[in-house]
Amino acid sequence: MTYLFQILNGIGLGMLYFLLAVGLSVIFGLLQFVNFAHGAFYMLGAYLAYEMVARGVSFWLALPLACLGVGALAALTEAVLLRRIYAQAHTFHILATVGLALVVQELVIIIWGPIGGNLAPPEGLSGVVILGDFIYPEYRLFVIALTALLAAALWWLLEGTRVGAIVRAGSESPEDMALLGYDTRRINTAVFGLGAGLAGLAGALAAPIRGVDPFMSVEALSVAFVVVVIGGMGSYAGALAAGLAVGIAQSLMATLWPEGARLVIYLGMAGIIVMMPRGLFGRA
Repeated sequence: MTYLFQILNGIGLGMLYFLLAVGLSVIFGLLQFVNFAHGAFYMLGAYLAYEMVARGVSFWLALPLACLGVGALAALTEAVLLRRIYAQAHTFHILATVGLALVVQELVIIIWGPIGGNLAPPEGLSGVVILGDFIYPEYRLFVIALTALLAAALWWLLEGTRVGAIVRAGSESPEDMALLGYDTRRINTAVFGLGAGLAGLAGALAAPIRGVDPFMSVEALSVAFVVVVIGGMGSYAGALAAGLAVGIAQSLMATLWPEGARLVIYLGMAGIIVMMPRGLFGRA
């Protein structure tokens, strides 16, 4: 039962990692832009949900509002600031987005203070499911079910719709898309907002599990890059497979060897880089 509990925890954790990483992966695939502020959007989603619930807003309303709020803020940031440096080298992308992440972190500390907070699971999901000897929190099952639905919807959006075809074509040949009359700048802004909104949603969903604190963005960013590197830049399937693998491995290691739980995923990433530099599903 202990291992089943940890595997379910790992699946839930892995699906949150997927939501966090798929936006980062799609943004890189479309824009060739290394976004080190992605973890800050995850943190903002958590804090927005935390603040709204503290002010009496229902968790079920706070969840989509946090996602939409972070997505809108990220789209505005992309349009006003980040699109100006797309043509620069990746080092400029890294410096600009690291600076942006630090600004967001300091603003969070100024507004909410350096001490973290806790967000209780919503009413109706604060109990546990009991199946014989097996007991599992209801909220964590809800996270698994919701993120699985979101993953299926996102796959349909990217692979089965005209919008997804435009995004994929834009990532492979933005010049041709511009010649066909598409406004690539609007596409870029929309994709950036979508990716950041998914990170914000992951943060809002994770808040009742891990709480909120001003330094959660660093932890989230490191995991997101591990997932993207293992799965392959720009790959939806890679982000999903790697997110689940990292989540399950981390959760199981928390039982077998707690001190080495993070070490294992970084060793796995190093091994993938050595054997498959483009990741498990990276495009040639």
